[in-house]
Amino acid sequence: MTATDRSQELIDVAAQAAAEKLAHDIIAFDVSDVLSITDAFLIASAANDRQVRAIAEEIEDQLREQLDIKPVRREGEREGRWILLDYLDIVVHVQHSEERSFYSLDRLWKDCPELPLPADALATRNRPEGAVTDAAGNATAGGES
Repeated sequence: MTATDRSQELIDVAAQAAAEKLAHDIIAFDVSDVLSITDAFLIASAANDRQVRAIAEEIEDQLREQLDIKPVRREGEREGRWILLDYLDIVVHVQHSEERSFYSLDRLWKDCPELPLPADALATRNRPEGAVTDAAGNATAGGES
């Protein structure tokens, strides 16, 4: 079994939203062959707690606006180090860089096929961890924050 077209559509919108808020190392895995509860995982990192929240909020906003879908579950917002958004078809993990390194979801799911991502999301694999954002998580020029 492979991820559905609907799951890929959700991944595309979520990955693009994460990239727009300067997430880094965005990756998506097709976990449909090993998990019966979801088709895909999207994993994205952020340099700080504020950015973790901004990325998760942007993903929620874009999925709601573009595809009229809301998460059935949202966890971790209070701590801001790892926010999980469960859309049933996909599960989004937005993690502080330290949590991502420690829990190493990429290593855990490395045997699952990667799903294609929009070009902006693929480009985040080379984005420096400390990319500068404003209070809303938007990219800023120079050293403004």
